Amino acid sequence: MRNRVFQAILTALTLGCFLAVLSGCSRSNLLDPKNPVTLYLWHPYEQRMRANIDELINEFNSTVGAARGIIVRDSFVAETEVINNALLSAADGIPGAPALPDIAVVYPNIAITLANKGLLMDFSAQFSEDELSHYVPDFLEEGKIGSALYVLPVAKSTEVMFVNAAIFNRFAADVEGVSLSRLATFDGLLWTAQKYYEWSGGKSFVYYTELFNYTLTVFNQLGGNFLENGELNLSSPIFRRVWDGYFTQAVQGGLAIFDSYGSHLMATGETAAILDTTASVAFLSNTVIYADNTEEEYELIILPYPVFEGGQKASIQQGAGMCVIKSDARKEYAAGVFLKWFTEPEQNLRFTVSIGYMPVTIDAFDEFIENPRAYINGDTVIDDNARKLVDVVSDMQKSYRFHYPPVFDVTAEMRWSYARQLRTAAQNARNNYLGGIPYEAVSSGAMEQFLSANSR
Repeated sequence: MRNRVFQAILTALTLGCFLAVLSGCSRSNLLDPKNPVTLYLWHPYEQRMRANIDELINEFNSTVGAARGIIVRDSFVAETEVINNALLSAADGIPGAPALPDIAVVYPNIAITLANKGLLMDFSAQFSEDELSHYVPDFLEEGKIGSALYVLPVAKSTEVMFVNAAIFNRFAADVEGVSLSRLATFDGLLWTAQKYYEWSGGKSFVYYTELFNYTLTVFNQLGGNFLENGELNLSSPIFRRVWDGYFTQAVQGGLAIFDSYGSHLMATGETAAILDTTASVAFLSNTVIYADNTEEEYELIILPYPVFEGGQKASIQQGAGMCVIKSDARKEYAAGVFLKWFTEPEQNLRFTVSIGYMPVTIDAFDEFIENPRAYINGDTVIDDNARKLVDVVSDMQKSYRFHYPPVFDVTAEMRWSYARQLRTAAQNARNNYLGGIPYEAVSSGAMEQFLSANSR
């Protein structure tokens, strides 16, 4: 009897081992260099970013891809909003919509919609726990929905301050107390903005490119949560500080009220500084063309994100990742091979540091922090602005806490609506202020009206 039981157990174990080996073999046998699989990739990367990803894709295709039987093609390159609309249209089967790609660069809010339709691959199907353990944990968390990982991080950005040194140096030479050190805090920034408005004859000093991110960050710095159960926490006393940190100088002219990229204002000299994503460094030139068509070369100063008095150093973590559309075992496995290669430290550092992004694996991130200039020699970085940014971001990583909005609680409509209404409130008040109404009268009740319009 014992021999029969022992024999049965041995047979079962042998069969199990055989099936496990067979499964492993079958996965590797999915690829054939003589019959390569083609993967189509959609991404929004332009200019320097596109040059970087094209170079890496070509390198993969000629090395690992050629050896394993994988060809990657970036078949659709467009702005993020265009890609989002195309993905959602394809997912809904709308007539005329393009076929879904194999890999797409998306933000978590779009990934949620695609995942809920059952269209996304869980990366745990292709990545082992050990392989995933090499990624920065906070970067992975942003791409999770429950326990499933639907968005693999490939590059992350934060926000910093960009300053036109030529304008600022003239300003600082003329006005007592003006210094770059004042810009380390929002209190100093707002003081500087007021002085600049007076000195410049009515120009704004700074522009907050992302008002929603600004609000999230101030709450984070002061120990609160702007989002609670999917609602904006406008009743928090922290919101008063958010409001004062924007509204007062926006109305009085020190802060620009604008609805586009801050790089436009820097390029025309309409502002001397912007708070913006690190990725915008790729779009900032070192030349200002003023309204009278005169030009001026300037040096770009890059500073860490300001901190509210009494708050902790914090800045937002953001950036899209790559998702894989469910298809068949062969394509999904091939996509996993490509993305593992793409996010290895050497490739990831080459892709990220020259375009204002942070790498996503622990090894690459540690290397980036310990020796940030090691990967920006030769042709990897084109200009000094990227070198300066590397130094600032590496310093921020040592002392700042990076945060990201809860995936389920933030929609594109929420971000857009909040920023639009805050700008509108400030613009209406500024129009009245310029019309001769004292600031106290203009500001009285403005916040209450804003809160009333946004209450549910």
